[in-house]
Amino acid sequence: MARKLDKILVIDIESTCWEGDPPPGQESEIIEIGICELEVATGNRLSKRGILVKPDRSQVSEFCTKLTTLTKEQVSAGIAFDKACKILKQEYDSKNCVWASYGDYDRRQFERQCQREGIGYPFGPTHLNVKSLFALASGSKREVGMAGALKQLKIPLEGTHHRGEDDAWNIASVLSRVLMSARGGLDSADFA
Repeated sequence: MARKLDKILVIDIESTCWEGDPPPGQESEIIEIGICELEVATGNRLSKRGILVKPDRSQVSEFCTKLTTLTKEQVSAGIAFDKACKILKQEYDSKNCVWASYGDYDRRQFERQCQREGIGYPFGPTHLNVKSLFALASGSKREVGMAGALKQLKIPLEGTHHRGEDDAWNIASVLSRVLMSARGGLDSADFA
């Protein structure tokens, strides 16, 4: 099947994390999948959604809650990782569309967790690293974080930083600017 190019599926995940090394027997795993559909023709963000995922091999630490606002109770009410991957495939046709994330962490974490749990990878082969694209488009000598990119573009950060659905929404805004600029809709001053 040909890759669909009318929308880009922007993904941002939150994972269990600790201030230092994980406690013995625990490993980082996805606890939230943020999704934002970006319409390529217009650059409009169409929808956003957050899927909470119940961890199997770790617990939400106090550090993780401070960073993400997600609590142990919230994520324990989430769905299994394999069910979340099915939602991506069935409701968003994730295997057949281009998908994007800010940096490469999200892609690698999905690959690791799918392999570890014996679950089919929910995405097709075309992944856009918005962090690198933004650095290249803006002529930066180094990559900046999502909040830095928004600031550079003079776009206010919407929602709560380090929450999947809000970050996916904000990343889609950065990607939209890059796409519109590539088509000549914006000039280099838009990245200043």
